[in-house]
Amino acid sequence: MIASRNIGAVAAAATLLAAAPLSAIFQSWTWLIQSAIAVAVVAGVAALTRLVRAPLWGQVLGMIAALLLALTWLFPSGSELLAFLPSTGTISHFADLLNGSMQDMRSYGVEVPDTDPLLFITVLGVGGVAVVVDVLAVGLRRPALAGLPMLAIYSVPVAVYVDSVPATPFVVGAAGYLWLLVTDNVHRVRRFGRRFTGDGRGVDVWEASPLASAGRRLAAVGVALAVAVPLAVPGMTGGLLDTLTEGTGNGTGNGRSGSGGTSGRIDLFAALAGQLNQSEVADLVKVTTSEPNPFYLRYAVADELRPNGFQARTPSGRAVNRDLPDPTERAGRGVQQTPYRATVEVTKSLSMSLMPVYAEPTRTDDLSGNWLYDPNQQVIFSNRESSRGRKYTFDYIRSTYSPAVLRTAQPLPADHPVRRQLTATPGTVPEVEELVKGLVQGKRTDYDRVLAIYQHFSADNGFSYRLSTQSGSSGQDIVNFLTNKVGYCQQYAAAMAWLVRTAGIPARVAFGFTNGSKRDGDTYTLTNLNLHAWTEVYFDGIGWVPFDATPSYGVPGSTRSSWAPDTDAPEPTTPGAGTADTPQGPDATAGPAGPDNADRDTDTGLSLGGQTPTEEPPVWPWWAAGLLALLALLAVPALRRLALRRRRSGRAADATVASPATGDGDGTGAPQTRVVVVADANRARADAHAAWAELLDTLVDFQVRVDQTETPRATADRLVRETLTDDVDAVGAARLLGRAEERARYARDPLTGEGLLPALRAVRSALAARADRRTRVLAALLPPSVLLRWRTALADNSSRMVALTGRARHRLLRWNPRRLLAERTAR
Repeated sequence: MIASRNIGAVAAAATLLAAAPLSAIFQSWTWLIQSAIAVAVVAGVAALTRLVRAPLWGQVLGMIAALLLALTWLFPSGSELLAFLPSTGTISHFADLLNGSMQDMRSYGVEVPDTDPLLFITVLGVGGVAVVVDVLAVGLRRPALAGLPMLAIYSVPVAVYVDSVPATPFVVGAAGYLWLLVTDNVHRVRRFGRRFTGDGRGVDVWEASPLASAGRRLAAVGVALAVAVPLAVPGMTGGLLDTLTEGTGNGTGNGRSGSGGTSGRIDLFAALAGQLNQSEVADLVKVTTSEPNPFYLRYAVADELRPNGFQARTPSGRAVNRDLPDPTERAGRGVQQTPYRATVEVTKSLSMSLMPVYAEPTRTDDLSGNWLYDPNQQVIFSNRESSRGRKYTFDYIRSTYSPAVLRTAQPLPADHPVRRQLTATPGTVPEVEELVKGLVQGKRTDYDRVLAIYQHFSADNGFSYRLSTQSGSSGQDIVNFLTNKVGYCQQYAAAMAWLVRTAGIPARVAFGFTNGSKRDGDTYTLTNLNLHAWTEVYFDGIGWVPFDATPSYGVPGSTRSSWAPDTDAPEPTTPGAGTADTPQGPDATAGPAGPDNADRDTDTGLSLGGQTPTEEPPVWPWWAAGLLALLALLAVPALRRLALRRRRSGRAADATVASPATGDGDGTGAPQTRVVVVADANRARADAHAAWAELLDTLVDFQVRVDQTETPRATADRLVRETLTDDVDAVGAARLLGRAEERARYARDPLTGEGLLPALRAVRSALAARADRRTRVLAALLPPSVLLRWRTALADNSSRMVALTGRARHRLLRWNPRRLLAERTAR
């Protein structure tokens, strides 16, 4: 019974750990607290039912009832009995929460706020999994099968949080599952009685299984591989805008990629600024459409407003090769919708995980199921493929509106999910609040309020277009822009969206391409200078309506409409819906590259933080430094071998130190010459050993077999017999070295007065002459003797560390509470 309680508690904890990846979906930790309460109640009731020896079906009913009570207490409807007993109204309330969760899932993108419907379905799912896991792990004693329901909640973020899912929560979830398996295995083994090691030694009750350490290592290695392999496989961790951020990165002009947001997000504004300020013009997209005057080709939106500005929310959706939502079903009365067909060809200069499309696509061709469509953001994205070099065709709906139709749109309710999420601002900006209050005063409809804000960004109010200005979309940046009234599409789009949100109307910033100035029939060639940002405003019953507040003379291929006319037009006009205005004025063709370079200043750049990017430094010094570092690393073995040879050669050279002397040796008076050896025996032995060690390393370098069990004489004879058969000098040198080592090892008096250094040179020259080119190159650059010595040293150090760790662990285990308790019990 104690074992069952133990496994039941571990099963409950493992369920909560398996739900750890859900932290990537929610903005706060409320879901975890409520889920922990529900799982604890389920586990407690399960333990009580097993304590009274209830059958398995009784345990299941008890856990389901406990989960129902926990949900009633966490999500009350107000009609409960005793605050936690459900009633008919409670069940109806739960049904409403389930329906609301479906609506919230369609309305919110990750990270989602703590709404009751989303929290309810999360706690219900985690609690239901806790029931199933307890039944499988404790009731049926099949903990391995418990991994299937745990996988159900474990894999939810993969399907929802489709871009750069954090790895740490998945490691935590995997550790919980391994904990459950290990706990069950320990209890299974303990049922057989006393355990023994492989050598017959008994294992104390406090001591882990002899195979436990191996199992823990295998588990750790498995989890590490599961996390590391997806990070190393190309295509599994692609960024959102690889090419657009290349060379711009964090917007500081340093040429390094950066996000500017949280993990899994990129700064669309920094990417846009960097591309518009590039001096080189690159073709990115070619689009052919059946629409006579198309609107902008879009690829992303930024709908999350944080203190540092608008950020791109991670999209979520379903495969584009399935049926896409039909825009005609949600179109309000008076909205004109016309179907068109377009073909887009992305060049190799544009590589991102987003596909440029016109708004409201209804069908796509030539795109696999790896590409998904987010109906809320109206973007096509992928986590596995890139848009680089792709060509695809799609059908889409172009919606046009008249001012009269837009005026019929009623304000969204205050509790509407779209209004709650897309009117949120990080704080109150007094300058913006005061400006919006004056602009919308006396305006009755949402459209009139939006139009008043839109018309504020006009030349009559002092606004002008200039690309060489500081970028940014935070509150302080917007205030600076509203004060200076000089900027480009980034500031205009972000400022208008911020002001519209302050007026209580949902708004976001869209990114894409204008139509540019390169047109051949119905085909448009779009470059990096045609990248653009504009504002989209949500109207109830109508949907997202585009407003481009940027002055048209600064935007090549700018498009204006009847609901958002050109505020800087020289004469009052009412252009038709969807008509494209040709840039007018003396600045329409300003810049060195014609219309697509209007008002460009390539001498100064843009940055998110208000700094001016400097010219990108050359890359070749880094490559040169890397090459030099690689060469230095490869030269380490050769330098080590050279240093070792010189040290040994110095000793061998000093082996013979003699002084001539004259005298009457034979008594005849004739001068005699004699040699007086001044080297002592210890020095001679050391020199002989150094010369012999150098000879053995030379043999290893030239791939000549070395047998450490042979005597020096036997080694020298074998070397003469097998290798140095024809070289008389080398034969004598090898025998000399062998004799010197033999005398140094076994004789009372070592060999002195012989030239060991010339002997070493003779043997090395003979071996080099008989070796092939590859062996000589390896002996010079990557000496096998040095590599062998390093491998041996590494193995010895590793063994020594394992031994030290084992001794330290043994000493620590002497104070293990379980061991001390077991010893006290035995007494």
